[in-house]
Amino acid sequence: MSDNPRFVDIHCHMLPGLDDGPVNLGVSLAMAEIAVADGIQAVIVTPHQLGTYGRNRGATIRAFADRFQSELQQREIALRVLPGADVRIEPDLVSRLEAGEVLTLADRRRHVLLELPHELYLPLEGLLRRLDAAGIVGILSHPERNQGLLREPQLVADLVDAGCLMQVTAGSLVGSFGGQIRDFAASLIEEGLVHFVATDAHGTTCRRPRMSAAFERIVGLAGDRYAEELCSANPAAIAAGRDIAGGRRRRARFRPCGWFPRRRAS
Repeated sequence: MSDNPRFVDIHCHMLPGLDDGPVNLGVSLAMAEIAVADGIQAVIVTPHQLGTYGRNRGATIRAFADRFQSELQQREIALRVLPGADVRIEPDLVSRLEAGEVLTLADRRRHVLLELPHELYLPLEGLLRRLDAAGIVGILSHPERNQGLLREPQLVADLVDAGCLMQVTAGSLVGSFGGQIRDFAASLIEEGLVHFVATDAHGTTCRRPRMSAAFERIVGLAGDRYAEELCSANPAAIAAGRDIAGGRRRRARFRPCGWFPRRRAS
């Protein structure tokens, strides 16, 4: 890993006992060791909030993150932990973000990780406008795994044009969720529609906190610079509460794909 950048993971279910991630501290610590061995230097821990996890309050997540950081330091596991959440969309989301009940990424009050139901797409343009009015930028988690977006891939480009940032799952790029999702994730990279890659890790046996294989896949698809941007520079900016450039990226190389209409040469 010495030739690769140090990764920052903005979507990781590593806190014990809060959601469908690790069931106890032992599993959380093992996940942290896997992450460090793979080159991850910092994680934003993102337990689910709202939806079926309405019991997870912002104060609870902050306290769990602080305690977990202390456990890591006691064991000399060199991983920085920041609080955040993987947030289901509900009508009062913006007001609860403003009140601090629902967490932004790294608790910086600037970016929120949004999760759609996996089986369908719900229009996000109105929410994006309300978030913008509150000074918050929406990041959509794993669009490549949403069945509605798989059926209508052009919606991803429309959302990016509307100001939404996109986070693709590392495992999607290497086939962990099947060939269709792998190919869709690759097409999003090739089209310059992705701003972050994150692990969305949940344990130690599957969906583990690893970024390096996805990084190498992005290098092959779009070059070193874009890979470093998605896996290191952009996530580090979010962890620090800094803005990144939104919109579509100019593709480093052209590969014809079947997901998006081919643009005519001008």
